[in-house]
Amino acid sequence: MSDCLFCKIIAGDIPSAKVYEDELCYAFRDIAPQAPVHVLVVPKEHIPSCDGVDDGNDALVGHIFTVIPKIAAAEGLTNGYRVISNVGADAGQTVPHLHFHILGGRRMPDQMV
Repeated sequence: MSDCLFCKIIAGDIPSAKVYEDELCYAFRDIAPQAPVHVLVVPKEHIPSCDGVDDGNDALVGHIFTVIPKIAAAEGLTNGYRVISNVGADAGQTVPHLHFHILGGRRMPDQMV
């Protein structure tokens, strides 16, 4: 999508602090980190949210979940981390492109699930 913020980041039109990239996904540091380590992992294919995952792109999402532990290990998150994906406005999704937050580097609050 031409007006999608994350699509523009993936294309290199908007700068980002890249952490990881392969042929299917791109990971970069969040500009408003909520933890000492806060990385966003996004598919290069535009998928609006978890609601857009289907039989045609489920392998892509599976791939992302093989990449997440690699990124966490590279970031030194040896004592655990949290993975979050918000779906829709009520959940706090501000960019309509599927993305997963990797949060770590400190103990996460119990009430944040």
